[in-house]
Amino acid sequence: MLMLIKLADARGIHFVQILFARQFMTIPILLGYLAMRGQLSVMRTNRLGSHAGRAVSGTIAMVLTFAAPILLPLTVATTFGFTSPMFATILSALLLREHVGRWRWLATILGFGGVILVADPFNASVPLVGALVAIGSAMMIAFISIQIRDLTRTEDSLAIVCWFSIFASPFLLIALLFTSWDGGMTGLLLLAGIAISGLLGQILLTLSLRYGEVSSVIAMDYMMLLWATFYGWSIFDSLPPAGLWLGAPIVIASGAIIVWREQVLAKQRNEAVLR
Repeated sequence: MLMLIKLADARGIHFVQILFARQFMTIPILLGYLAMRGQLSVMRTNRLGSHAGRAVSGTIAMVLTFAAPILLPLTVATTFGFTSPMFATILSALLLREHVGRWRWLATILGFGGVILVADPFNASVPLVGALVAIGSAMMIAFISIQIRDLTRTEDSLAIVCWFSIFASPFLLIALLFTSWDGGMTGLLLLAGIAISGLLGQILLTLSLRYGEVSSVIAMDYMMLLWATFYGWSIFDSLPPAGLWLGAPIVIASGAIIVWREQVLAKQRNEAVLR
């Protein structure tokens, strides 16, 4: 999806049009899927306010997430996205008052050291604005994970995704009225690809978390860097900057340690409950 976003921007498609296509096309696809399965009842909710709040933060995150690969090489934007577990650790301590032990704090500090290497502030090989946008995206995604954790106590996962699109699409439609279209059929295909790949990504991630261990899913998540490198080289003729080869393994190791530690603590809590 991020590769298609970068490609659409390179073809002159307006940023708002990309955002609208990603959100609006989700609504008929998901509602149609739920209707075919006779599960439209999952859309019933008593928490419209919570869905609206999630839509506001989700839209901000989407803007930042979509802007990052436009402003940065795909590999750099992807690596910055791996900082979400670090921000999740910080936000869990600040907002949820969760106890964060030395392992996760050390991993978080280590990860931010890797971020500095990737950003390469001394040689300015990575645009500062792009780096800030990508880091802001990771921080917002971590914040949204806390919102979704709360919503999933009472709401269906697909309903959460659909309500997000329902709330966000009207505002994007208003912004869309101030843009003009000159993307042609190729542009329409790109927008359709962005919408479909983004929605499939959400559904597949949900399924992977249902059928697989979180640690295994996160490990596979890091394969995004391989795909980002391949797309960057084959489509945009761009190879990762030198700082990424040093910083990315540190960022990935930091996220892996945080996920591993959370799994250990969750297992200990479950064992304590069984006793």
